[in-house]
Amino acid sequence: MADQQKKIHPVHEDVEAQRSPPPTLPFLPKDSSRSDHDKVPQRTFPVHHSKPPKKRSTRCGLCKCLCWTLSLLLILIIVIAITLGILYLAFQPKLPKYSVDRMQITQFNLTNDSNLEATFNVSITAINPNKRIGIYYQGGSHISVWYTDTKLCEGSIPKFYQGHQNTTLLNLPLTGQTQNATALANSVQQQKQQTGNVPLNLRVDQPVRVKLGQLKLMEVKFLVRCRLVVDSLSSADNAIRIQDSSCKFRFKL
Repeated sequence: MADQQKKIHPVHEDVEAQRSPPPTLPFLPKDSSRSDHDKVPQRTFPVHHSKPPKKRSTRCGLCKCLCWTLSLLLILIIVIAITLGILYLAFQPKLPKYSVDRMQITQFNLTNDSNLEATFNVSITAINPNKRIGIYYQGGSHISVWYTDTKLCEGSIPKFYQGHQNTTLLNLPLTGQTQNATALANSVQQQKQQTGNVPLNLRVDQPVRVKLGQLKLMEVKFLVRCRLVVDSLSSADNAIRIQDSSCKFRFKL
Protein backbone atom coordinates (compact mmCIF):
# COMPACT_ATOMS: atom_id res chain seq x y z
CA MET A 1 0.00 0.00 0.00
CA ALA A 2 2.85 2.28 0.76
CA ASP A 3 4.12 1.85 -2.73
CA GLN A 4 0.71 2.65 -4.15
CA GLN A 5 0.48 5.82 -2.11
CA LYS A 6 3.77 7.02 -3.52
CA LYS A 7 3.09 9.89 -5.91
CA ILE A 8 5.05 10.67 -9.02
CA HIS A 9 5.91 14.32 -9.45
CA PRO A 10 6.86 15.40 -12.98
CA VAL A 11 10.09 17.14 -13.48
CA HIS A 12 9.50 20.86 -14.16
CA GLU A 13 11.94 22.12 -16.80
CA ASP A 14 12.48 25.71 -17.71
CA VAL A 15 9.90 26.45 -20.33
CA GLU A 16 11.73 29.54 -21.42
CA ALA A 17 14.87 27.53 -21.95
CA GLN A 18 13.02 25.16 -24.20
CA ARG A 19 11.48 27.94 -26.21
CA SER A 20 14.62 30.02 -26.82
CA PRO A 21 16.83 28.71 -29.66
CA PRO A 22 20.43 27.98 -28.95
CA PRO A 23 22.88 30.75 -29.72
CA THR A 24 24.48 30.58 -33.13
CA LEU A 25 27.86 31.77 -34.14
CA PRO A 26 28.41 33.80 -37.27
CA PHE A 27 29.59 31.91 -40.27
CA LEU A 28 33.29 32.14 -40.75
CA PRO A 29 35.53 30.66 -43.44
CA LYS A 30 37.43 27.53 -42.66
CA ASP A 31 40.80 29.19 -42.85
CA SER A 32 39.92 31.90 -40.31
CA SER A 33 41.71 31.80 -36.95
CA ARG A 34 40.25 31.60 -33.49
CA SER A 35 40.86 35.21 -32.84
CA ASP A 36 38.58 35.96 -35.72
CA HIS A 37 35.74 34.28 -33.85
CA ASP A 38 36.33 36.50 -30.87
CA LYS A 39 36.09 39.69 -32.95
CA VAL A 40 32.74 41.36 -33.05
CA PRO A 41 31.75 42.29 -36.64
CA GLN A 42 31.17 45.99 -37.12
CA ARG A 43 29.08 47.61 -39.83
CA THR A 44 30.67 50.51 -41.67
CA PHE A 45 28.74 53.20 -43.55
CA PRO A 46 30.30 54.99 -46.55
CA VAL A 47 30.76 58.72 -46.15
CA HIS A 48 29.34 60.76 -48.99
CA HIS A 49 30.81 64.20 -49.58
CA SER A 50 28.30 66.42 -51.35
CA LYS A 51 29.76 68.85 -53.90
CA PRO A 52 27.86 71.59 -55.64
CA PRO A 53 26.99 70.64 -59.27
CA LYS A 54 28.97 73.44 -60.86
CA LYS A 55 29.10 71.94 -64.37
CA ARG A 56 25.40 71.22 -64.42
CA SER A 57 24.48 74.74 -63.30
CA THR A 58 26.81 76.21 -65.94
CA ARG A 59 25.20 74.12 -68.67
CA CYS A 60 21.76 75.16 -67.54
CA GLY A 61 22.81 78.82 -67.68
CA LEU A 62 24.16 78.42 -71.21
CA CYS A 63 21.00 76.66 -72.33
CA LYS A 64 18.83 79.45 -70.91
CA CYS A 65 20.98 82.10 -72.57
CA LEU A 66 20.79 80.28 -75.92
CA CYS A 67 17.03 79.89 -75.63
CA TRP A 68 16.59 83.60 -74.90
CA THR A 69 18.81 84.56 -77.83
CA LEU A 70 16.93 82.33 -80.26
CA SER A 71 13.62 83.62 -78.96
CA LEU A 72 14.68 87.23 -79.48
CA LEU A 73 15.93 86.47 -82.99
CA LEU A 74 12.66 84.74 -83.84
CA ILE A 75 10.66 87.69 -82.53
CA LEU A 76 12.84 90.09 -84.52
CA ILE A 77 12.36 88.08 -87.71
CA ILE A 78 8.60 88.01 -87.17
CA VAL A 79 8.50 91.79 -86.58
CA ILE A 80 10.56 92.46 -89.73
CA ALA A 81 8.35 90.12 -91.79
CA ILE A 82 5.20 91.83 -90.53
CA THR A 83 6.67 95.28 -91.26
CA LEU A 84 7.69 94.27 -94.81
CA GLY A 85 4.26 92.78 -95.39
CA ILE A 86 2.56 96.00 -94.29
CA LEU A 87 4.88 98.09 -96.50
CA TYR A 88 4.25 95.80 -99.47
CA LEU A 89 0.48 96.05 -99.09
CA ALA A 90 0.65 99.81 -98.58
CA PHE A 91 2.99 100.70 -101.50
CA GLN A 92 2.59 97.66 -103.83
CA PRO A 93 6.10 98.03 -105.33
CA LYS A 94 6.81 97.19 -108.98
CA LEU A 95 10.14 96.83 -110.75
CA PRO A 96 11.17 99.66 -113.08
CA LYS A 97 11.44 98.95 -116.79
CA TYR A 98 14.16 99.91 -119.26
CA SER A 99 14.49 99.74 -123.04
CA VAL A 100 16.99 100.88 -125.68
CA ASP A 101 15.04 102.82 -128.30
CA ARG A 102 17.66 104.29 -130.61
CA MET A 103 21.38 104.22 -131.27
CA GLN A 104 23.46 106.55 -133.41
CA ILE A 105 27.09 106.18 -134.35
CA THR A 106 29.08 109.34 -135.08
CA GLN A 107 32.47 107.66 -135.10
CA PHE A 108 33.61 104.06 -135.50
CA ASN A 109 36.90 103.77 -137.40
CA LEU A 110 40.53 102.79 -137.11
CA THR A 111 43.25 105.36 -136.68
CA ASN A 112 46.69 105.22 -138.24
CA ASP A 113 48.12 103.53 -135.15
CA SER A 114 45.47 100.76 -135.26
CA ASN A 115 43.31 102.18 -132.47
CA LEU A 116 39.54 101.92 -132.77
CA GLU A 117 37.70 105.10 -131.80
CA ALA A 118 33.97 104.84 -131.17
CA THR A 119 31.33 107.46 -130.34
CA PHE A 120 27.73 106.34 -129.78
CA ASN A 121 24.56 108.22 -128.84
CA VAL A 122 22.17 105.89 -127.06
CA SER A 123 18.55 106.66 -126.18
CA ILE A 124 17.22 104.74 -123.18
CA THR A 125 13.68 104.87 -121.80
CA ALA A 126 13.30 104.42 -118.03
CA ILE A 127 9.79 103.75 -116.69
CA ASN A 128 8.75 103.97 -113.04
CA PRO A 129 5.33 102.25 -112.83
CA ASN A 130 4.86 102.77 -109.07
CA LYS A 131 2.10 105.02 -107.73
CA ARG A 132 3.72 105.79 -104.35
CA ILE A 133 7.43 105.15 -104.92
CA GLY A 134 10.00 107.59 -106.31
CA ILE A 135 13.55 106.85 -107.47
CA TYR A 136 16.62 109.03 -106.90
CA TYR A 137 19.28 108.27 -109.53
CA GLN A 138 22.56 108.96 -107.73
CA GLY A 139 25.97 109.88 -109.10
CA GLY A 140 28.60 107.26 -109.84
CA SER A 141 26.68 105.42 -112.56
CA HIS A 142 28.38 103.59 -115.42
CA ILE A 143 27.03 102.58 -118.83
CA SER A 144 29.01 100.72 -121.50
CA VAL A 145 28.55 99.00 -124.86
CA TRP A 146 30.36 95.71 -125.56
CA TYR A 147 31.03 93.57 -128.62
CA THR A 148 31.67 90.02 -127.39
CA ASP A 149 34.24 90.57 -124.60
CA THR A 150 35.56 93.95 -125.81
CA LYS A 151 34.27 97.24 -124.46
CA LEU A 152 33.69 99.69 -127.32
CA CYS A 153 32.56 102.82 -125.45
CA GLU A 154 31.28 104.04 -122.09
CA GLY A 155 29.58 106.92 -120.31
CA SER A 156 27.35 107.76 -117.35
CA ILE A 157 23.78 108.72 -116.46
CA PRO A 158 23.26 112.17 -114.89
CA LYS A 159 21.68 112.53 -111.45
CA PHE A 160 17.93 113.06 -111.43
CA TYR A 161 14.75 112.21 -109.53
CA GLN A 162 12.05 110.09 -111.19
CA GLY A 163 8.62 110.61 -109.69
CA HIS A 164 5.58 108.34 -109.45
CA GLN A 165 4.37 106.69 -112.66
CA ASN A 166 6.95 108.61 -114.67
CA THR A 167 8.60 107.85 -118.01
CA THR A 168 12.01 109.44 -118.64
CA LEU A 169 13.91 109.45 -121.94
CA LEU A 170 17.69 109.54 -121.54
CA ASN A 171 19.99 110.58 -124.41
CA LEU A 172 23.46 109.44 -123.44
CA PRO A 173 26.75 110.09 -125.31
CA LEU A 174 29.24 107.22 -125.07
CA THR A 175 32.87 107.36 -126.17
CA GLY A 176 35.74 104.90 -126.17
CA GLN A 177 39.04 103.86 -127.65
CA THR A 178 40.39 100.35 -128.12
CA GLN A 179 44.08 99.85 -128.76
CA ASN A 180 45.44 97.36 -131.30
CA ALA A 181 41.95 96.86 -132.66
CA THR A 182 42.70 95.69 -136.21
CA ALA A 183 41.51 92.15 -135.43
CA LEU A 184 38.42 93.55 -133.70
CA ALA A 185 37.46 95.68 -136.71
CA ASN A 186 37.91 92.70 -139.04
CA SER A 187 35.75 90.51 -136.74
CA VAL A 188 32.92 93.08 -136.78
CA GLN A 189 33.12 93.28 -140.58
CA GLN A 190 33.00 89.48 -140.97
CA GLN A 191 30.05 89.25 -138.56
CA LYS A 192 28.17 91.80 -140.68
CA GLN A 193 28.90 89.95 -143.94
CA GLN A 194 27.96 86.49 -142.59
CA THR A 195 24.80 87.26 -140.63
CA GLY A 196 23.74 90.72 -141.79
CA ASN A 197 23.80 92.10 -138.23
CA VAL A 198 26.07 92.73 -135.25
CA PRO A 199 25.28 91.60 -131.66
CA LEU A 200 26.02 94.06 -128.84
CA ASN A 201 25.63 94.11 -125.07
CA LEU A 202 24.70 97.22 -123.09
CA ARG A 203 25.43 97.27 -119.37
CA VAL A 204 24.22 99.80 -116.81
CA ASP A 205 25.32 100.00 -113.16
CA GLN A 206 23.27 102.71 -111.47
CA PRO A 207 23.25 103.63 -107.74
CA VAL A 208 19.77 104.70 -106.62
CA ARG A 209 17.81 105.52 -103.48
CA VAL A 210 14.16 104.55 -103.31
CA LYS A 211 11.65 106.92 -101.72
CA LEU A 212 8.64 105.38 -99.94
CA GLY A 213 6.27 108.23 -99.22
CA GLN A 214 8.45 110.60 -97.18
CA LEU A 215 10.94 107.86 -96.24
CA LYS A 216 14.20 107.72 -98.19
CA LEU A 217 15.76 104.26 -98.07
CA MET A 218 19.43 103.33 -98.17
CA GLU A 219 21.34 103.28 -101.44
CA VAL A 220 21.15 100.19 -103.65
CA LYS A 221 22.43 99.50 -107.15
CA PHE A 222 20.29 98.89 -110.23
CA LEU A 223 21.87 96.49 -112.73
CA VAL A 224 20.48 96.60 -116.27
CA ARG A 225 21.67 94.17 -118.93
CA CYS A 226 20.43 94.60 -122.52
CA ARG A 227 21.12 92.35 -125.51
CA LEU A 228 20.99 94.26 -128.79
CA VAL A 229 21.15 93.22 -132.42
CA VAL A 230 21.90 96.09 -134.82
CA ASP A 231 22.13 96.07 -138.58
CA SER A 232 25.54 97.78 -138.79
CA LEU A 233 28.29 99.64 -136.95
CA SER A 234 29.33 101.79 -139.85
CA SER A 235 29.74 105.47 -139.05
CA ALA A 236 28.64 106.34 -142.59
CA ASP A 237 25.09 105.20 -141.77
CA ASN A 238 24.98 107.44 -138.66
CA ALA A 239 21.61 106.15 -137.45
CA ILE A 240 21.64 102.36 -137.16
CA ARG A 241 18.58 100.19 -136.87
CA ILE A 242 18.02 98.06 -133.78
CA GLN A 243 16.66 94.75 -135.03
CA ASP A 244 16.17 93.14 -131.61
CA SER A 245 16.41 94.35 -128.02
CA SER A 246 15.76 92.72 -124.62
CA CYS A 247 16.68 94.08 -121.20
CA LYS A 248 16.88 92.40 -117.81
CA PHE A 249 16.83 94.22 -114.49
CA ARG A 250 17.97 93.29 -111.01
CA PHE A 251 19.34 95.09 -107.99
CA LYS A 252 21.93 94.41 -105.33
CA LEU A 253 22.64 95.94 -101.93
